[in-house]
Amino acid sequence: MADQDDVRRIALGLPEVTESADTFAFSVPNKGKDKAFAWVWNERVEPKKPRVPNPGVLAIRVAGAAAKEELLAADPAKFFTEPHYNGYPAVLVRLAAVDATELTELLTDAWRCQAPRALITQLDAD
Repeated sequence: MADQDDVRRIALGLPEVTESADTFAFSVPNKGKDKAFAWVWNERVEPKKPRVPNPGVLAIRVAGAAAKEELLAADPAKFFTEPHYNGYPAVLVRLAAVDATELTELLTDAWRCQAPRALITQLDAD
């Protein structure tokens, strides 16, 4: 069972990752811009009201539609989506349903989607 402390530890262990000062989100610089790869899910609890952060769910970047569909089909107890993410390469992860090993793999893959090639090469060399 993973939690936000695990997310923070794993994400910040990847090269050049920064955590947002405003929200629970992690990014890596690429071509002069911070590219987000994981962030807290903002859930629509009440219709027509602002979304609120759900600390038990993490949105993570995926490589594309096929990778997204593969995760969603693999285990609906762990992975899901909502209409807000239709057409967007990200999947929602229930942190309580994954362990630290699986979370490490998910976050590393998400980081790879956004990191520049030089950082990926650096990570692979280490």
